[in-house]
Amino acid sequence: MKHLPNALTCCNLICGVLGIIFLWEGDHVPAAYFVWAACLFDFFDGFAARLLKISSPIGKELDSLADLISFGALPALFIYKLLASYETTPPYLPYIAILIVVCSAIRLAVFNIDETQSDSFRGLPTPANALFLTSLPFLQFQAFDALFTPLGLTIITVLFSILLVSRFELFALKFKDFTWGQNKLRFTFLLISVLLFVVLHLAALPLIIILYIALSLGHRVFSK
Repeated sequence: MKHLPNALTCCNLICGVLGIIFLWEGDHVPAAYFVWAACLFDFFDGFAARLLKISSPIGKELDSLADLISFGALPALFIYKLLASYETTPPYLPYIAILIVVCSAIRLAVFNIDETQSDSFRGLPTPANALFLTSLPFLQFQAFDALFTPLGLTIITVLFSILLVSRFELFALKFKDFTWGQNKLRFTFLLISVLLFVVLHLAALPLIIILYIALSLGHRVFSK
């Protein structure tokens, strides 16, 4: 049982590699599914470690290495492929997607040494960033057509890369108890997220990440 958390972390890594393989073969949708599976394994490896009261420096480093592949390299290649698929894209523009993996690596390195990120995060977590980017193709609504242009995708890439390495504070979905008073923000986020998913299905995923950022910003402003 002591190897269970690291085994789950390796499953996260395997999902990231499989997603890259599917992307390389030109299929975007399975790549998105592998990001979602990697997020589940990323959640459960930490949950298993806390439940079994197992912690090790190797496990912490392995987790970051797996996250860099699944939530850094995979979404970077995802955006690269999207940008390269447009005939109007300038030849070197798709390489801006490299910014995603670089900022993801910085974000993970900072997280490993920052002891203040237990109840909240500084900068957008890499799983949230990967979920947003790989879910974009599910936004099949005319209102979002402007996003699916070389300019739109470039702006998204730069903006979310900045969010990764920013010191912007976002709330963590960690419940110390389940009382309303201590978890208003978390319960509000989960409730609206479920409603969005019921109405929009997979198209809700990128909107849920935007909601997460907006609620964090609103909470920060009003708490001051």
